[in-house]
Amino acid sequence: MPPLREVLAPKEAIPGRIYLTASTVTVVGTLLLWCVLSYGGLVQTLFLPTPTQVLQAAVELASDGTLLTHSTASVAVIVTGFLLASVLAVPLGILVGSFKIAEALVEPVVGFVRYLPVSAMIPLIILWVGIDFESRVTVIFIGTFFQQVILVADVSANVSKDLLDVSYTLGARPRHVLWRVLVPATLPGVMDTLRITIGWAWTYLVVAELVAANKGLGYLILNSQRGLFTDRIFVAILVIGLLGLLTETLFKWGHRVLLPWSPKV
Repeated sequence: MPPLREVLAPKEAIPGRIYLTASTVTVVGTLLLWCVLSYGGLVQTLFLPTPTQVLQAAVELASDGTLLTHSTASVAVIVTGFLLASVLAVPLGILVGSFKIAEALVEPVVGFVRYLPVSAMIPLIILWVGIDFESRVTVIFIGTFFQQVILVADVSANVSKDLLDVSYTLGARPRHVLWRVLVPATLPGVMDTLRITIGWAWTYLVVAELVAANKGLGYLILNSQRGLFTDRIFVAILVIGLLGLLTETLFKWGHRVLLPWSPKV
């Protein structure tokens, strides 16, 4: 057992068993608080259903395929919108962070649009795109694309210029410096940006499924709200959290496997 000062030291690794124990305490403590508030009658079940009620609702929704249908629909929206945003935002962000002319052309518009609330743009999205799957994808795209451009640009701009100068000194051509030095140096930061922004994409899910959706976890939440089915709302929220945690884990795994030169690895 390491001394307490080593466990609390900034930016120092701790043994895996201590990390796992601390995480378990947090999860168990949260569940215990939920049980005390709900089973103890401190909060009415209309506002906070018991874990048993939520589990029963989850079993009911899963048994008839409703939960799978809604989850699949939401995952399709998230993946499509996020991939479209990332494919365009990552190269554009690298250009903006690396070339001043690209920054001058792109940053004013991106910097303005990224402050606009996506929910305020829903009427325009309905007018321009319609009310089908494409409109929900558009909400996710708008909610993540402009943020990604700025974050990736910052990553690219913070790459040490010494790396580029050394490459030129060793005889590298500009295109080689771009593809073999600058891009690899930005990829760890880009991966972190994607990991963060896909979390934002999940938070936009309910907003996206406000647009005349007839399936999806956000739709399930809104439809359950009308009938005061709080247990079903909890089921949908927990599924969104679990799916978000899964995507977080996948990005962390991809960071380790695909970017072995990253300082985090």
